[in-house]
Amino acid sequence: MEGNNAADVPAAFEILLEEIEAEIEFNNQIGAKLFESSDYKKIQAVLEHVEQLNAFRDKVVVLKREYLKINNQVNSYEINEEEKASASRRSLSRLPRGMRTPQEAYYQPILSVLVDMGGAAKMNDILTQVEIMMKGILKDVDYESLASAPDMPRWRNAAQWARQAMVQEGLLKADSPRGFWEISESGRKWLESKHPD
Repeated sequence: MEGNNAADVPAAFEILLEEIEAEIEFNNQIGAKLFESSDYKKIQAVLEHVEQLNAFRDKVVVLKREYLKINNQVNSYEINEEEKASASRRSLSRLPRGMRTPQEAYYQPILSVLVDMGGAAKMNDILTQVEIMMKGILKDVDYESLASAPDMPRWRNAAQWARQAMVQEGLLKADSPRGFWEISESGRKWLESKHPD
């Protein structure tokens, strides 16, 4: 029996989210190829599949947040090391170490870069600066390519999904021109709350 590792469940959510994102990206690539062939029936089927995957991904994000909230409530109780050591659970095959950087870690760098760039900028320009800013944070696994998109490093895909989540949370504007990211007033306030000076 092994002791509980509090990071295992969030890491499992991250793995699941990464696999869903890879599947969405793969289907987007299929859709792009079908668009070139003007096979609109198949395009429609792929679009519906991607919509279902996006909805499922959103549910997983909600479940992850719910778990973290529940776990934080439990962790707010004083549990000493002896009690932790005496508590054990069945090992559910340990997740490998060196998991990818969590999506939320991209929020602050993205918002900081946007502020530095005047509030709005092209995605590629933003991501170039985000990579520099996160040099000490990103892990080796973050630089690996996605199986579904060999030209895309995992961190870049995660940053784009972070952008999607930030739009849903109101930190970035939803109506920015295609290829541009733009900070919202809520995003500025969120960033200030992290760095009040």
